[in-house]
Amino acid sequence: MTARLTADFWVRAYLARLRLADIPAYVTARGDATAGTVLVKCATLDGRAQAFQRSYDLTTGARVWVALAEGAEAEVDAAIARQRARDPDLWVIEVEDRAGRTLLDEPGLSD
Repeated sequence: MTARLTADFWVRAYLARLRLADIPAYVTARGDATAGTVLVKCATLDGRAQAFQRSYDLTTGARVWVALAEGAEAEVDAAIARQRARDPDLWVIEVEDRAGRTLLDEPGLSD
């Protein structure tokens, strides 16, 4: 059995990784410290955004990041608000990067 990281630990590690890459990021909603789900919103500072959630790739069994919503930032915020209404334990991290970098494609961030 593989040990799982707590949500709080994963969020702190992710924020540290973003800081090292000089990518501003903020926790906009704090969820359950142990088992909360994490959403990552990336605002490109031009009125557009994307939101990502972790999912399982059924063909490989790997955990991957998939787009939950993308488009106008207000629409992405509305999608996140709907998710938060269903899951009060949800964490939301907002990344601000004109190039749309989230680092979610780097090794170790799907674990």
